[in-house]
Amino acid sequence: MVAIQGSLLGLGSEVQIGALESGLERLELGDGAWLDVRRGWIEGGDVVFSRLADAVPWRAERRPMYDRVVDVPRLLAFYDAGEPLPDGVLLEMREALRGHYRGTPGDDVSTAGLCLYRDGHDSVAWHGDRFGRGNSADVLVAITSFGATRPFLVRPRGGGRSLRLVLDSGDLLVMGGSCQRTFDHCVPKTTRPVGGRISVQFRSAGVR
Repeated sequence: MVAIQGSLLGLGSEVQIGALESGLERLELGDGAWLDVRRGWIEGGDVVFSRLADAVPWRAERRPMYDRVVDVPRLLAFYDAGEPLPDGVLLEMREALRGHYRGTPGDDVSTAGLCLYRDGHDSVAWHGDRFGRGNSADVLVAITSFGATRPFLVRPRGGGRSLRLVLDSGDLLVMGGSCQRTFDHCVPKTTRPVGGRISVQFRSAGVR
């Protein structure tokens, strides 16, 4: 493990970031899509959860769905390219991803989207990040989970058998290649009593 430099970023020794040169598991999905999984990438994930829960200006949103407007079942925040991030560990994570995936299509990861799942009732429905470049080009979407353990499902676009990944606090999941065009993903609701989870999504420029 490589310690975050607390003297420079004020992160504290309880949070560490792992190397990406080892520990990544590549899953080939087909149709040019792939997933990389790095278990325990961030040590001290629950500490990061607490810091982000307090520091991020979370907002609730409402969106049209069919013939009505509904509450989005999670809280959101978004940091565009060039905007300061709410915690130094996110800057370190983004730079590590840029360095490791340099030369991979979509390696210009620059934006950060954050979701706060308050409990098992919060979720995200099946979708792909196909707005902008994700609709026509290979891009990267790198997701790190903090807080409660939740399943993350991936299936071929339009339906089919799904792949179920259980993400623990500090785990990294990278979706690459054609994944956003040819596959969908979701975080389903659960009736189990679970605590809060924060998802941090670094995306290629121009992808939402």
